[in-house]
Amino acid sequence: MNIVIVGGGAGGAELATRLGHKYGKRKKHNITLIDRNNTHLWKPLLHEVASGSLDMGVDSLSYRAHAYNHHFRFKLGSLEAVDREAQEITLSRLVDEDGNEILPERKLPYDILVLALGSVTNDFGTPGVREHSIFLDAPKQAERFHRKLLNGLLKLNRSAMTDRDAAYRIAIVGGGATGVELSAELHHTFNTMKAYGLSELKTEQLKISLLEAGPRILPALPERISGSAHKELEELGVQVRTQTMVAEAQPNRFITKDGEAIEADILVWAAGVKVPDAFKGLAGLETNRINQWQVKGTLQTTEDEHIYAIGDCAACMMADGKQVPPRAQSAHQMATHAFKNICRQIEGKGELTDYVYKDYGSLVNLSRYSTVGSLMGSLTRGSMMIEGRIARFMYVSLYRMHQLALHGWFRTGLRMLSDSINKVIRPRLKLH
Repeated sequence: MNIVIVGGGAGGAELATRLGHKYGKRKKHNITLIDRNNTHLWKPLLHEVASGSLDMGVDSLSYRAHAYNHHFRFKLGSLEAVDREAQEITLSRLVDEDGNEILPERKLPYDILVLALGSVTNDFGTPGVREHSIFLDAPKQAERFHRKLLNGLLKLNRSAMTDRDAAYRIAIVGGGATGVELSAELHHTFNTMKAYGLSELKTEQLKISLLEAGPRILPALPERISGSAHKELEELGVQVRTQTMVAEAQPNRFITKDGEAIEADILVWAAGVKVPDAFKGLAGLETNRINQWQVKGTLQTTEDEHIYAIGDCAACMMADGKQVPPRAQSAHQMATHAFKNICRQIEGKGELTDYVYKDYGSLVNLSRYSTVGSLMGSLTRGSMMIEGRIARFMYVSLYRMHQLALHGWFRTGLRMLSDSINKVIRPRLKLH
């Protein structure tokens, strides 16, 4: 039997690993993971790649090496089409930067297909945003931001020798977790760069504007957490502007709905998510307004029991009528549940069960300055606000849980040891 997983994000990588252990190791079934990138990085860390706090060359995971270690196959490619009748998928032709063909268009058969394609930033059709802004939804975009940031700080350091009014301006649209965490990380980067030779930089020269269309930042979190994060950012010097809707992006500036121009050296758009438009209507599968595939409680798509969808690309409804939020914890839970249902489907052992989302709370990391959030579950009997060192420990634990799902206890322990050593022997920032 061929089980094909398209998308190597948090959910897809974890599912491929578990299926590889259960079926691939003994060669019972063929497990194949497909992704358009060669390496995996936990998506909530992309803002740290952008700021330089995290080095992708050290912290990313090679799909090929991971596939070898965990008994599944990896294929590099992008999904182009799904033929439900023939039960096969088509992968697009792969070309290099010069347009030379690396791999031709390929077809792969499947008995069970899992769509775990994640999401991309939603520009809501705002004019100029795609042309002039950076989206932090992929490693290449994060690295592009990082290069622009380093070059900009070098220019600022030179200008500051003769111009006291020189400044570096960054405008970020979207007061969700990405925008908030990036704002704090950038202040940490700016202050750390002064220790690495850019001695002319002054903290007040970094001008960050965080723009949110709604009445408060972090709208998905409790108001007290939102307020705490708002206060922390303002103390760092971030200009937090709520109820500010951007109507257009132009070179080096956002234009608000009221006609105000917000000038910046870097424009970042981090407001909302969607599944890429290219997948809308794929194989006749039912989708919602942001192109997510509609799934039943079993995580099978509504139109085909042989096709599952998990993570950000799945539109899964909860008992209260709300949709499961696009979070890392959702992808992790869905991967675990899809694994159980796929095993039942393959082995014919009982009815498939419905997925029930469990909200364990949310945490927002404000770089080295603070961490705030809430915990939910049986231990807290509701919701409990946490901050400081406890919140930071819980935030790091989320990433460790992902590593545990991929590597197991022994290898994760070695990675934790390696991280501790790297803190001593490596620079505090990626400087190139």
